Amino acid sequence: MTVIGVITRGKYGHRLVESIKEHSDFSVVTADLPEFVPVFIEEPDEFLENLNFDRHVFSADIMVSYALHPDLTSAIAKLAAEAGVRSLIIPGGPSRASVPELKKISETSGMDIEVDEICCTLEPNSCNRPFTEIFGSPILKVKTENGKIAKVEVIKGAPCGSTWYMAKEIVGVPVKDAPPKAGLLVQHYPCRASRGDLGGIHESGELHKQALIKALENEE
Repeated sequence: MTVIGVITRGKYGHRLVESIKEHSDFSVVTADLPEFVPVFIEEPDEFLENLNFDRHVFSADIMVSYALHPDLTSAIAKLAAEAGVRSLIIPGGPSRASVPELKKISETSGMDIEVDEICCTLEPNSCNRPFTEIFGSPILKVKTENGKIAKVEVIKGAPCGSTWYMAKEIVGVPVKDAPPKAGLLVQHYPCRASRGDLGGIHESGELHKQALIKALENEE
């Protein structure tokens, strides 16, 4: 059985744990970081050592870290690589991760490291499967009746669970209104993606809109 490790921090990461348990048969191990940490951590290895941080999370095949802190993320990546983790997924974008340092760790260890602004852009590669065959860039299958959405099956959905929420709420919506409605539903879901004019939440909404358009085009 594939084991997924999730490092949570404050409010971040818990929805992923719920989604894994609800929509997959993966085993999950978790470790929690404090919500409030210093802006700059001079000795991140020592900082982690002094926390009640469950190192069992590094027994995972694939890990997702919501440390959301460049110093902690690099320290976690080193520990994951040493433990033999196959793939490390880091949400939050480059501002929350020291990309040059992570690149060095990846090249030295061979561990796949992917830094994404939002997790619903994840695509499968040879290292992060089978996680990204279920969680990542949305893929849908749709059935319509009498000009309305009758059923939406989620083949692959956003790790936060927003795709499954949208699939349930979009039933009964007229086909012509469904794609933009899908995007709005995802944005109304209490997603943790950044907001504002350039926020990742808008990209997530657009991804789901396009996924529903494609599903309607491919309806059998």
